Amino acid sequence: MTMPSLRVRILIVLCVVLVLSQRWWAPLGNTLFNLVSLSSRWRHASVESWISKDRDGFDVTFASYPVNQTTAGPSYQDAVPPILHHIHLGPNAPRAEWLGARDECIKYHHNWTALIWDDAAAEKLVNEEFPHLSDMWHNYRYPVERVDALRYMVLQTHGGVVLDFDLACKRSLGPLRRFDFVAPAAHPTGFSIGFMMASKGNEFVKNLVDNLAPYNHVWFYLPYVAVMFSTGCHYASTIFTLQEDRASLRILGGITGSPRLHMLNGFVDTPLFRHLGSSSWHNFDAALINWIGHLRRGSILVCLSFGVSLMLTVYYLTSLRRRRCAARRNKSMADKFDSESGISCLKHA
Repeated sequence: MTMPSLRVRILIVLCVVLVLSQRWWAPLGNTLFNLVSLSSRWRHASVESWISKDRDGFDVTFASYPVNQTTAGPSYQDAVPPILHHIHLGPNAPRAEWLGARDECIKYHHNWTALIWDDAAAEKLVNEEFPHLSDMWHNYRYPVERVDALRYMVLQTHGGVVLDFDLACKRSLGPLRRFDFVAPAAHPTGFSIGFMMASKGNEFVKNLVDNLAPYNHVWFYLPYVAVMFSTGCHYASTIFTLQEDRASLRILGGITGSPRLHMLNGFVDTPLFRHLGSSSWHNFDAALINWIGHLRRGSILVCLSFGVSLMLTVYYLTSLRRRRCAARRNKSMADKFDSESGISCLKHA
């Protein structure tokens, strides 16, 4: 009986390993596919969620509403509690311009509760309300991941409005309180988490909290990608597309001729905010996530297939080289062990 070739045996071993380890890699692979395929799913998933005059009777330019309107209006019920949340973690005090931006928001929401979540308050909330996530939250690799995760925890527990410190309000957010969840559209896809409004105990926000653990990976060991995929805008937008019921979720977009009306990219002025543009944590790999955001489904499948093929090829060539080195060492030892050639072979293995 002819023994199978070395290549066939290696492929058989690889197949057996893949089958036996699928409980580990299958969920991770599915999670990764959900993330990288966001751009191909976002348009279809969000088409019914964009706030519009026709669907919601809402003026997204806000020209129809008084700048100090702190409620949804006489014809609507306030779904979002009147609470402003700002998060600042770490030993350093908030910058003066950030506190000034927060003061601008308080000015337009004078009868709302305004909270700053510092380290002590955050620790208390996580340990009391989310003890099962406490270890993960404390051990996030990047500080901004703790901030992002805390946004969802705060909204689930209290409801209200979460704002980045670098957003200076130009008017009240009251007219938006009639919606159970609101976030502004982001570029090139998804929505921004720098500004979110939600009802207390919102089901979508609960799903954002519940999925923090499954998505907690140091994706590709790239800081920007790791943050965006584990807790950031890309993560939240992905969970949005996976919701079975998005009827109560709203995305604040633009109008004809001004599609980016409410996007918070860089130093911009929108109808609601003056954005100071503080995104100092972005790293060299930020371009990668933007590239992924523009991919289509076919391109995603090609890239994933190429990546898997490349890893299998590297594994096969490494295994083959080690076997050849082992055979060479055995032959050398049978004749008379040559220490110099043995060390050389080990170095190349």
